[in-house]
Amino acid sequence: QDAFVAFHVDKALVSKYLKPLQIGELAPDQPSIEPTKNKMLVEDFRELRATVEKMGLLKPNQLFFFLHLAHILLLDIAAWLILFCFGTSLMPFIVSLLVLTISQVQASWLQHDLGHLSVFKKIKWNHLLHKFVMCHLIGASAKWWTLLHSQHHAKPNCFQKDPDIDMHPFLFTLGKKFSVELGIKKTKYMPYNHQHKYFFITLPPFLFPTYFHCHTFYIAYTKRYWADLAWMLTFYIRFFFTYGSLLETKSLLAYYFIFRMLESSWFVWVSQMNHIPMDIDYDKNLDWMSTQLKATCNVEQSLFNDWFTGHLNFQIEHHLFPTMPRHNYWKVAPLVKSLCAKHGIEYQCKPLLTAFADIV
Repeated sequence: QDAFVAFHVDKALVSKYLKPLQIGELAPDQPSIEPTKNKMLVEDFRELRATVEKMGLLKPNQLFFFLHLAHILLLDIAAWLILFCFGTSLMPFIVSLLVLTISQVQASWLQHDLGHLSVFKKIKWNHLLHKFVMCHLIGASAKWWTLLHSQHHAKPNCFQKDPDIDMHPFLFTLGKKFSVELGIKKTKYMPYNHQHKYFFITLPPFLFPTYFHCHTFYIAYTKRYWADLAWMLTFYIRFFFTYGSLLETKSLLAYYFIFRMLESSWFVWVSQMNHIPMDIDYDKNLDWMSTQLKATCNVEQSLFNDWFTGHLNFQIEHHLFPTMPRHNYWKVAPLVKSLCAKHGIEYQCKPLLTAFADIV
């Protein structure tokens, strides 16, 4: 199926895991596409996929990713050097915080590329560098991220299948359909009529320093991701040893918590702008392209937007071709737009600030 093709780089390897599950072949008179799926769209998308492969758009430019990693490491080192060279007074403290935040967020975009196997041709090299960036540079579990993010890509904005919208209905009510459902049931966990106000002081600043911190360690421990846990410990040892030599305990803890809050805010606004304003519903078992287009939208391209969002401003193209290196999204975008126009599917693209406003 299209989801299988989209996710996996080495088809021969993963096909081995499917062989024990095969129970037979479809009879010749049986349809190969379910009635909930658009047969013409499925065929056209598969033709587009073949075109993308022929154009070489799934091949990574490793210089691009090397330079991206280099600027992350330079910023990471610079954050410490600012405190070392200029002292720990207020201004160097703030500048160092901002530099480290930029390094961490850009590292999170790079680990996203590695998790999607879009940096190296060999899968093992993607996995190895993914552990270095996600576990050592960021301090979270690579396997934890892959587990949750793969579910999100398979069924984006599908309630009870996409873990990214699990905040409904416990913290926020998401989507028109589910808001009405809660109203009819008179179910109320939070003052939802004020959620556009309390959003600013809950999810953006606290997702990383509270929920993600606990959840990544919980999943890594319960699922016995021992290698990830060992890699994660190297981040905390490195951070508290290097910064602990310059800052007192209270300042060190404040430094850590503040940069996590800044990093979290940046990440939440970027990650939510492409999905939360879109259709949120139960799984309708639609075809691959329809599923992704209903749940994703784009943000206009510019050098700043590409860098600031890690090319997630091309969320539509990323969801249709998750293993495509991000530097090629702009090349395939016109082809995707044409296919959407042919089948009457809305292709949303908006300015960055409009996308932020649409979250609220």
